[in-house]
Amino acid sequence: MTDLTELDLAELGAAIDGGKASPAEITEAFLDRIGRENERTNAYITVTADQARAAAKTATEAIARRGRKGPLDGLPIGHKDLYATAGVLTTGGSKVLADNVPETDSTVVARLAEAGMITLGKLNTHEFAYGPTGEGSAAGATRNPWNLDRITGGSSSGSGAAVAGGLAPVATGSDTGGSIRMPAACCGLTGLKPTYGRVPRTGILPLCWTMDHSGPLARSAYDAALILQATAGADGKDAAAPDRPVPDYLASIGGGVKGMRIGIARRYFFDQAQAQVTDRVEEALKVLEKAGAILVDVDIRHIEHAAAAALAMYVAEATAYHDDTLDDRAHLYTDTVRVFLELGDQLLAKDYLHAQRYRTLLGQSMAAVLSDVDLIATPGIAITATPLGQEMVDVNGAEEVVFGAILRNTEPFDLTGLPAMVMPCGFGDDGMPVSLSLAGRAFDEATVLRAGHAYQQATDWHRRRPG
Repeated sequence: MTDLTELDLAELGAAIDGGKASPAEITEAFLDRIGRENERTNAYITVTADQARAAAKTATEAIARRGRKGPLDGLPIGHKDLYATAGVLTTGGSKVLADNVPETDSTVVARLAEAGMITLGKLNTHEFAYGPTGEGSAAGATRNPWNLDRITGGSSSGSGAAVAGGLAPVATGSDTGGSIRMPAACCGLTGLKPTYGRVPRTGILPLCWTMDHSGPLARSAYDAALILQATAGADGKDAAAPDRPVPDYLASIGGGVKGMRIGIARRYFFDQAQAQVTDRVEEALKVLEKAGAILVDVDIRHIEHAAAAALAMYVAEATAYHDDTLDDRAHLYTDTVRVFLELGDQLLAKDYLHAQRYRTLLGQSMAAVLSDVDLIATPGIAITATPLGQEMVDVNGAEEVVFGAILRNTEPFDLTGLPAMVMPCGFGDDGMPVSLSLAGRAFDEATVLRAGHAYQQATDWHRRRPG
């Protein structure tokens, strides 16, 4: 018998449609696996087993009467513990919110529930999303299912560990400096950061208002499209979410890449990445070329200042958000996050404004590149998942701080707000996943998803599971 927890969303939906499994059976399979294996990875902070079973029973009975109301109906999901869930603890991975139980759902949680999805629980996160490794949570570090001694990437650490480890078929995440794409890259998943504002962030704990994005960690580009379809569009509450039409992502996802122009941004992204990463990415690009894509070398002007600008942005905005709480309850924060929040008090207004000016400049540079190509291809992250607790990493003979190396390739697309997706494209010499990133024009997630799906139709890296 097929292990239901090894299937992706589309396969689970087909199992329900074909009468081979019910929502109750699928939910129970995931809850059973969580019960057996969550202690190994520490993916979940809170497991909502009773609520999930009740929702699955209701869904099973409803689907038996009227059929499925859509492609997500009756399927389980885990939510990052930044997402407000009515009546369920939402801690942000912090002792500061140890007793926080929201009265209402975030927009994304509500929309996915309306689509028929069943919440399995709340997933671990680096405290208040303020860290790239997944180690800095009040609930303890999250461990990578591919190697329990390695980081998952952060801050959506629990989301990465849960989906990679078969504890959820899909999960929500948030991305400010790369917090969807870094754990997806480290854990061998597909992680989609939509365009800034494409998915409302109402009810999601913020890190940096002008850079926060909401999106899924999934097992395939197709599954990511399913989640985006259900969550995209203005809600009238998030001022950054424009009221513009949401396309049918699934209608175009099978269109292939023939004639698509893909720009390869070697400077900064490739030349400061480990060889074990770039070798796999170059192989992935050849797959896309064989499928009909046209590969073009591109250069993004001013890209070298992205990390400094991003740091100024989230240091300033995060400190502003936590200002009152930090005064009253500083002792409840983890040491690392408290230091970063205190650093924000030292940042000058002119530094923040210079970062904003650079952000505009970088956006213009990327727009110029994307006027000639359809997508920009880079390694998802510059390194593979490092051992837990390791502070330095070797990048082609040079010692670098892990914090900077893991963020380098993801931050530019948060600064510009452009849609970007990472997906697995092989393994490094250390046996850890390597990923390819594709970024596109604003609000053109459809092209990003189409290219990602085409690559995954030609390869099976996204179907590999930890042993």
